[in-house]
Amino acid sequence: MSNPAIPQSGQHATHVRYSILGMLCVLSMLTYLDRAAFPNAQSEIQKSYGFKNISEMAWALGAFNLAYALFEVPTGYLGDVFGPKKTLIRIVLWWSGFTALTGLAGYSFGSTFSMSFMMLVAVRFLFGMGEAGAYPNITRALHNWLPLKERGMAQGLIWTSARLMGGLTPLLWMFFVVYLEISWRVVFFSFGILGVLWCVAFTLIFRNKPAEHPGVNAGETAVIEEGKGDESGTAHANVPWRALLTNKNVILMCLMYFCLNFGWYFNLNYLPAIMKEQFQISPQDWKGALYKGGPMLFGALGCFIGGLWTDSLLRKGNSKTRSRRLPAVAGNAACALCYFGAYYSLSNRNALAFAGFIALAGFCNDLTMGAIWATCQDIGQKYAAIVSGTMNMIGNLGGFIVTILTGKILEWYLAAQNLGPDPSPEALANAQLPGYQTNLIMFGVVYVMGAAIWLAIEAGKPIFPDTKDLSLPKAN
Repeated sequence: MSNPAIPQSGQHATHVRYSILGMLCVLSMLTYLDRAAFPNAQSEIQKSYGFKNISEMAWALGAFNLAYALFEVPTGYLGDVFGPKKTLIRIVLWWSGFTALTGLAGYSFGSTFSMSFMMLVAVRFLFGMGEAGAYPNITRALHNWLPLKERGMAQGLIWTSARLMGGLTPLLWMFFVVYLEISWRVVFFSFGILGVLWCVAFTLIFRNKPAEHPGVNAGETAVIEEGKGDESGTAHANVPWRALLTNKNVILMCLMYFCLNFGWYFNLNYLPAIMKEQFQISPQDWKGALYKGGPMLFGALGCFIGGLWTDSLLRKGNSKTRSRRLPAVAGNAACALCYFGAYYSLSNRNALAFAGFIALAGFCNDLTMGAIWATCQDIGQKYAAIVSGTMNMIGNLGGFIVTILTGKILEWYLAAQNLGPDPSPEALANAQLPGYQTNLIMFGVVYVMGAAIWLAIEAGKPIFPDTKDLSLPKAN
């Protein structure tokens, strides 16, 4: 078989696509740097508003998820119709501004202005609106720039970058705020500036299509187009919404991603609180930061391995359906077992075992990510951003629901104990323990449902089957 890097003309392919992938990986890191900063500032923000427990922060935590969900499809549509470049620049500038504004939480400018809690909820909502569409448009850009055989690898690297930064953020936060004694408000402002700098670099380097980039030669164009057939065109403004939104695969992908996010957002929003309340592990020391970052750091490894796994299965001659399904089912099922293990560890107040199970759950959850987002490209083709945006919308509705529901379950158990206005930390921990246990069992059950849904998803069946989609050569 001929080397795909050397087309029939004999011209060696350039590698501009990997520079584009690198830019998108940096973007993915920024999304989680800004997203994970808020949970790491919870204790400071709670103090600024006089809150006593994490359940009082539920609406501020959930506002991001709600807005992120509602604006996924509109921004995915913009990326498919007008191209990902302008859409991504708009997204990053918008959310960077509201990242900076988060640093004003609870702050008063004399008697003229004070950011109330409801204003913070609004800022978090607008921040979520800004980040909405980041990953659908990353997916659209990858669809334009990467060949079929590299889709899983690319998506794996995108999510590896995100989870890695999410895992490092607690350590960075502690380094800046605790060791360098930089105000947490200044850290939020600084994170906002990073997004602006990325936009400048992206404007100079990125093009919507390889043909528009002066550094791409005919050899690389041939590599990128290998196996795509005519699926790589630009979507037009008259999007076939009915066909897209009633497609069985799209519906199942949405339900599956709802289940995946339902359990995962516990790691981002409530893990710092449970480590402090149930195990007396301060978020202001290295051990606490590592425990908080564990699911993300292990998740980064899961993303990388999962992306390689799904591509390897495809190269070995397996169908798209089997190549995407196997890592996804395995990841969901194993994640359910990890949450059940975390339940028993919490019951026995074993901090190391609990943190270990939650970290492994992060690995198993993210083992699915390469397959999931590659499937959006497989079935959506030139509507990949709309399909992935729809899936991410429903998934983040799951994140919003579980963020509010987790807080409500904790409130119900607290109310049943009737602790009074100023309970001791030990009494508060004992009262909230059954609430956390209930949530962990619920997460495990929902992951089992996600694994079952994957058994019916067929990545090899595009929404519009009349579009050619050349398969990779079968293994000999």
